[in-house]
Amino acid sequence: MKILTAAQTRQLDQATIREQHLLSVELMERAAAAFIQWFSSYFTPAEAGETLIICGPGNNGGDGLAIARLLLQRGYAVRVSLLPAEKQSSDWQHNRKHLPAAVPVANLSPQHLPAIAEGALVIDALFGTGLSRPLDGLAAAVVQHLNDAGAHVVAVDIPSGLFADAPQPDDSPVVRAQHTVGFGLPKLAFLLPQNAEFVGEWHVENIGLSTGFIAEAATPWHYTDAAAVAGQLPPRPKFSHKGTFGHTLLLAGSRGKMGAAVLSAGACLRGGVGLLTAHIPGCGYDIFQISQPEAMCLTDKQADFISELPDLKPYQAVGIGPGLGQEAASLAVLRKLLQAAAQPLEKTGQPLPLVIDADALNLLGSHRALLKQLPENAVLTPHPKEFERLTEPARDDYHRLELLRDFAQQHKCLMVLKGAYTCLATPTGELHFNSTGNAGMATGGSGDVLTGLLLALRAHAQLPPVEAVRLGVYAHGRAGDMAAALTGQAGLVAGDIVRHIGPALAEL
Repeated sequence: MKILTAAQTRQLDQATIREQHLLSVELMERAAAAFIQWFSSYFTPAEAGETLIICGPGNNGGDGLAIARLLLQRGYAVRVSLLPAEKQSSDWQHNRKHLPAAVPVANLSPQHLPAIAEGALVIDALFGTGLSRPLDGLAAAVVQHLNDAGAHVVAVDIPSGLFADAPQPDDSPVVRAQHTVGFGLPKLAFLLPQNAEFVGEWHVENIGLSTGFIAEAATPWHYTDAAAVAGQLPPRPKFSHKGTFGHTLLLAGSRGKMGAAVLSAGACLRGGVGLLTAHIPGCGYDIFQISQPEAMCLTDKQADFISELPDLKPYQAVGIGPGLGQEAASLAVLRKLLQAAAQPLEKTGQPLPLVIDADALNLLGSHRALLKQLPENAVLTPHPKEFERLTEPARDDYHRLELLRDFAQQHKCLMVLKGAYTCLATPTGELHFNSTGNAGMATGGSGDVLTGLLLALRAHAQLPPVEAVRLGVYAHGRAGDMAAALTGQAGLVAGDIVRHIGPALAEL
């Protein structure tokens, strides 16, 4: 699913109007009806009480006026407050004219801001994606009044004052909504941590926008939902054998961190790899062999950390980092691995697929000259702090996306920036935001599980690099969702994610 800019969203509306021979007010009616369908599924008339709808002078306000009319028809009690302006849009004027007299209407002014009881339900229809500057004057005062009231706010299309695809100036007034109901496609602003306090839970309703325009629209931003990855995991042929699905090597573990190696190995096995060999420090041999009997185990000459790189010829993909530690000898192993992986494999003619995580990323961050040795399509899976060590501190979430995109293009790698909407950056400059996962996955070991799963999928000969990583990120989050449904988010541990990888992949 594509994510468009605010300008492209307006062009999409116009393309829909042209192609479907609509009046613009008819498309507005579609949006209002879609909003009502969502709203009525969340709030009954009794639960909603008297709902206040605050409308601006543009098409977002026109949406609000249409919503007021449709809510009244469904038996909801509504009242409307209008932000005065020298000019209103034509669709606003149409819906104002057709607003029933039974709906109380008041004009906003600095002296007459609407009374809002704490917990009251308010629909924010002041400003939509057309906003190009911070709110000021009466509009800013209305937003501040609404935020101070402690109301339960539902925003139409986007919270008023929030830019759809750019950062807000400091202290710029923005409505703090508990729900945001958008139309057609998600907006970039919905996916970034710095906007969470404004957007709340977001929902996107289908209003039949032009599929042709969307297909042709150029954008680096994409949203990975179930439809985007469905059917991409090839079925396992009847006469498969363990060599069919690749042999992977996992370099992981150090004293006190063997759990990371165990979790990553378990995820790799559950991810469908044919064979897994783990190279671990001597201290972890009994732990690993007992906890992961399906894997083969090589032990390092060092008891507490890894200091040796095995022969790489048997392997179709290598993962390094979970629980690795940051010993100088382990840095030397990473350096040798990068040099060896750059040599093309006989079967594919491509570099050896690598998945780099955790302490291996920290070693790269401390020795950035090694970044020049990253083989093409290497997969790096940092959380935001690890990513900062590889690049620089970000000014805000939008700047972080720029850094992420630039890094992936410069080093021709696949960057997986972990978070609520984990973002995959590709060497061609695309950014894919993931739709699955939950806050229960913010627990130790969750990233190690992702590393193991991606390692299994990168060894799969039939999966191109981008598809393999995008699918793996989605399946990781889906496994977490399945686990949380049984354990609750607070009770979720990384091992629960491992146990649900198989069912998550089965869905795909």
